[in-house]
Amino acid sequence: MIGLYWLLSYGIGNFMTAYFVGKGYGVNLQVERSKNLGARNAGSVIGKAAFLWTLLGDLLKGVVVVGVGRLWHFEEWVVVVGAGLVIIGHLYPLWLKFNGGKGVATFIGVGLALSPNLFAMMIVGTALVLAVTRSLTLGMVGGLILYVGTIVLTGHLLVYIPMIIAIICMLIKHSSNIKESLERGK
Repeated sequence: MIGLYWLLSYGIGNFMTAYFVGKGYGVNLQVERSKNLGARNAGSVIGKAAFLWTLLGDLLKGVVVVGVGRLWHFEEWVVVVGAGLVIIGHLYPLWLKFNGGKGVATFIGVGLALSPNLFAMMIVGTALVLAVTRSLTLGMVGGLILYVGTIVLTGHLLVYIPMIIAIICMLIKHSSNIKESLERGK
């Protein structure tokens, strides 16, 4: 049953909301602007409604995976692996040759569903760094760092290793945005 849950988690992550929202508008987001299948690109290419639909769809993927894991009464570490896999599925969808989104909305859904208190640290870190740098990308990096730091400080490192791996993959996907934001700040 655990293996099925994990497979389902990765499969749900493969549902690329932006791809289908784009198709609904007659737009292939894989060839527009950043070529990313995420809410930000959907919004900048198509508009606010596309941004909101994509954000909501990708956020719900994370909530559903955590919710199903809890509904099936899996141990926390099993649910956290599922949470990491839904993010990985979004970043690297099999059916799109592993070229997906950047995972932020799915991470938000997972983070809120797993532990709202822990996710609050993500918000605090993002807000603090955003206030100093005026860069949402760098704010997100600061939030992720505080999120991981809180995991370590609360002694939940072993349970949350799958989430930390997913976060590292997200940061790799964001590397060009991070580099650009750092260069603008100089």
